[in-house]
Amino acid sequence: QVQLVESGGGLVLPGGSLTLSCTASRYILSSSPMGWYRQAPGKQRELVAQIRSGGTTNYADSVKGRFTISRDSAKNTVYLQMNSLKPEDTAVYYCNAQIVGDLYWGQGTQVTVSS
Repeated sequence: QVQLVESGGGLVLPGGSLTLSCTASRYILSSSPMGWYRQAPGKQRELVAQIRSGGTTNYADSVKGRFTISRDSAKNTVYLQMNSLKPEDTAVYYCNAQIVGDLYWGQGTQVTVSS
């Protein structure tokens, strides 16, 4: 069993920045994809960003150019740097890891973008 612990959420003004962190309870192989999802009230959970083997990344169109996912395998940690935040980015953000075909999720962290 792998536990994912998220941090970094909070309240931020439009145009501001936040960095989310997700640390796994044990080492996760670089071959295991990790990513960030988000779910806003009344909306389906959607993929925000994913990082795969070799550092290949994928982003939702809505966040391209504003968000950056990165990974420090030595620290068992994946990050999501969020810049130029918009009210539409308000959601609960979940860390995800795919390990041997099983999906693991963090507890979620609230990001609220509001003036």
